[in-house]
Amino acid sequence: MKDCPQAHTLNESLTTFLLDFSLSAGVCGCCGALRPRYKRLVDNIFPEDPEDGLVKANMEKLTFYALSAPEKLDRIGAYLSERLSRDVARHRYGYVCIAMEALDQLLMACHCQSINLFVESFLKMVRKLLEADKPNLQILGTNSFVKFANIEEDTPSYHRSYDFFVSRFSEMCHSNYEDPDIRTKIRMAGIKGLQGVVRKTVNDELQANIWDPQHMDKIVPSLLFNLQSGEGTESRSPSPLQASEKERESPAELTERCFRELLGRSAYGNIKNAVTPVLMHLDNHSLWEGKTFAVRCFKIIMYSIQSQHSHLVIQQLLGHLDANSKSSATVRAGIVEVLLESAAIAASGSVGPTVLEVFNTLLRHLRLSVDYELTGSYDRINIGTKIIKEHEERQLQEAVIRTIGSFANTLPTYQRSEVMLFIMGKVPIPGMHPTLPSTGSGTDLILIDRHDNLPKFSTIRLVIISDISVLKLKVDKCSRQDNLFMKKHAQHLYRHIYLCSKEQSSMQPHFEKLYSLLALISMELANEEVVVDLIRVALALQDLALSSEEMLPVYNRCAIHALSSAYLNLISQLTTVPAFCQHVHEVIEMRQKESPYLLPEDVFIENPKIPKTLEKLEGELLFQQAKITEVLGGSGYNTERLATPYVPQFTDEDRLSKRKSVGETISLQVELNGVKLCVYSQVDSVGVEEQEKERRRQVVEKFQKAPFEEIAAHCGARATMLQSKLNQIFEITIRPPPSPSGTITSSYGQTQSRSVPVYEMKFPDLCVY
Repeated sequence: MKDCPQAHTLNESLTTFLLDFSLSAGVCGCCGALRPRYKRLVDNIFPEDPEDGLVKANMEKLTFYALSAPEKLDRIGAYLSERLSRDVARHRYGYVCIAMEALDQLLMACHCQSINLFVESFLKMVRKLLEADKPNLQILGTNSFVKFANIEEDTPSYHRSYDFFVSRFSEMCHSNYEDPDIRTKIRMAGIKGLQGVVRKTVNDELQANIWDPQHMDKIVPSLLFNLQSGEGTESRSPSPLQASEKERESPAELTERCFRELLGRSAYGNIKNAVTPVLMHLDNHSLWEGKTFAVRCFKIIMYSIQSQHSHLVIQQLLGHLDANSKSSATVRAGIVEVLLESAAIAASGSVGPTVLEVFNTLLRHLRLSVDYELTGSYDRINIGTKIIKEHEERQLQEAVIRTIGSFANTLPTYQRSEVMLFIMGKVPIPGMHPTLPSTGSGTDLILIDRHDNLPKFSTIRLVIISDISVLKLKVDKCSRQDNLFMKKHAQHLYRHIYLCSKEQSSMQPHFEKLYSLLALISMELANEEVVVDLIRVALALQDLALSSEEMLPVYNRCAIHALSSAYLNLISQLTTVPAFCQHVHEVIEMRQKESPYLLPEDVFIENPKIPKTLEKLEGELLFQQAKITEVLGGSGYNTERLATPYVPQFTDEDRLSKRKSVGETISLQVELNGVKLCVYSQVDSVGVEEQEKERRRQVVEKFQKAPFEEIAAHCGARATMLQSKLNQIFEITIRPPPSPSGTITSSYGQTQSRSVPVYEMKFPDLCVY
């Protein structure tokens, strides 16, 4: 019988039965006395009635034993795990709660080197609870995991994985349990579990990287899903500490705190992985169009991350805008609106190192929107494949312009000038294009109005007053940086003002913006030279209105006269030259008596009071350049420059831009920085592309079909020509020191050093190695 296999099997079965019986009944017979001490200590913490709870006295003994013999800790954990698994299977949930309470206390008390093996048993039990279909067990397991996540372990773990917990907690965040109260508890448990995983792994380099896309693609959408339940509550501050206790217990508020903590722990290299799932979630659930939730999400992001990382979020938004270039206008407008809000939150200069790229992207999408609006489709080839709505595109264009202004407002003053220059470089010269839209909306001059003078020039007709001191304008001396800027770029600016004025489609808002720009330049950027040039521009506008060659409508002629008179009234009082002020005042008075349609009061009103035809103007109705030159020359101004009529000057960039305009152009008036600018989209000529393709085809065909001798002769001729050109360059550029061989005498009797190429010079042996 001793060697019989059936006997061994019977003995093992009997032993297992007796042990199980002793555990369930709590008896201590002969079998119990033979069992290991750690098992007896574990058994003793379980009462006969689970409703009595954990036996605290025996729990203290078990804890003391674990601290005294840490090598037994892993066995204690394995045995507790075994009991818990059996109790879960038998639905004895009272004992399950006791086992988890004992595990929690042992975790809190023990921090020895053997803790890792005990943790494995603990996590195995937590996993068992999370896999159960009972909500109470899932919540119990989550609470134990959260307690564990807050423990700082003394020894690292090289093999522990939290993939299951990320997946399970994310699933709990999407719970659809029938009972709403239980569903809320399960979702909140899932949120707390994700928060615990983040706390446990985010700063541990030995753990699996929680910032990997495989984890972020589960964590972030789960948080956003619960955040949507509180979409009606606006994120009021950088942290929701003022929320009431009831609000803090809602899934939305708990999610917001967890999301903020996650973002607050993100380093420079992790921002992209944390933000990308947000963008994808908003795409998949069509949340850009509503704007509210998208703005709320990115407010949380911008407030939570470190301020020096703000530009990374903005760059991702710009990239996402590029990726959605052919999406509906409402989607693009939602992304742009988020950009606008993000720029307002970001600290000064947070746009990052690619400042111009930000404006380049926004201007590119503005141009695309104009194309879509005018062509009626997102696809130029298949026109009509997707019909667009013009009013939505115009709303998008307004949002882009506001966003450009918001970004520029975050920049320091010295960068604003560069940005304004960059924007102007992206804009064509208005004179090159036939028409401008009659209306448009834009933003105020944020760029150069540094003393809040702009509101005082809200309408042009309000500034024709005899004493501008009532406006309480703030004028400071022009700084050195501003002087350098105007010296380099003033002519570019004057040219835009002049050419915008001569556009036949210009209406009252355009002239008002031009006046505001002239006024701000006079107060913010004007030195003596700039003042002279601005007066010349104003007089050139008067000549423009008098010219019959331009074929301007009567309204435009009267509007240009009114613009010129209003600005000369302002600049004359700013210069504080009495004779200049007197001359301007006399002309304005004469116009009030005989030709009021040349002043703003009769032109820039709802029903302009202008004649059908404009007779030739002369004499006292006009500002005299000679008179102004004389009176300002007596005050030290440059009379030679004043006496020279202003003519728009084109730079090399303008000429190059004009040559590149080989096809049809589409223009759009944009009132950005207070001046009517014309943003256009260049449509390349199909003929030019066809010619280039034909030329390439001929070259390929020649090399494929021509005889080898012909190809070799052709290449040899080109090589000979290239060598000839290189020799000429070497003769010009290589001028070595005089040769030791002596000098030569020219035909004029002068001695000259003979120049010998370096490769022909002979050097002493000591100089060569």
